[in-house]
Amino acid sequence: MGLSALSGWQNFYVIVGSSSAALTGLTFIVITLVADANRDSQAPTTRLLGLRAFITPTTVHFVSALWLSALLTVPGHTVDSLALCLGATGVVGIAYCVRVIRWMFQTLSVYKVFISDWIWCAALPLLAHLSLLAAALLLAKSPWVSLYAVAGTTLLLLFIGIHNAWDVVAWVTTGRHAHREQQRGRPQSERDLEARNVNPDRRDEH
Repeated sequence: MGLSALSGWQNFYVIVGSSSAALTGLTFIVITLVADANRDSQAPTTRLLGLRAFITPTTVHFVSALWLSALLTVPGHTVDSLALCLGATGVVGIAYCVRVIRWMFQTLSVYKVFISDWIWCAALPLLAHLSLLAAALLLAKSPWVSLYAVAGTTLLLLFIGIHNAWDVVAWVTTGRHAHREQQRGRPQSERDLEARNVNPDRRDEH
C-alpha cells in the first residue's frame, strides 16, 4: 500500500530541496573565504580540523535536507520502503554527528568552543537525526505524525546550515577587521618584517 499522505507534501519538499541545493553551492564560497583567511595564520592540521568540525558539517546539513526532499518526492513509496530509507538516513546522520562532536573536542586546544557552537554544531544536528530515526519507527503506526516530524527535521537541518554558514562568514569578517586594526597600530618596521616572514621569496625593490 502506497503512502497517499505524501501527495500533499510535494510543493513543500520542492521548495526546501531547491533552497538546500542553492545553499550547498554557496557553502563552497564560505570554504574559500575561510581558507583564504587562515592560510597564513594557522597550521595545515589546524585548518583541516576546523574544516571537519565546523565547515564540512554545514555542507552535510544542506545535502541532508536535499536528500530528504528528494527521498520524500520519489513516487511509489510504501510504508516499509520509506521507513527503511528514513531509518538508514537517521543512523548514518547520528554516526556522523558523533564524529563531528569528537572533532570539536579535538579543537579545544586551539579554539574556545562556545555554548552556541555546541548547540548549533552538535546538539541540534544530533537531535534532528534522532528525530528522523524516531519518525521511521513511528511511520507504520502514525504516518501523519511521522511525516510532520520528517518535515520539521528537514527544515531544522536547513536552518542549522544557514545559521552555521552565517556564523562562519561573520567570524571571518570580524577576524579580518580585528587583524587590520591590529596591523594599523603596529610600527611599519614590524609589518615589513612580518610580510617578509610570510613571503620568504619577496625581494626589496630598492
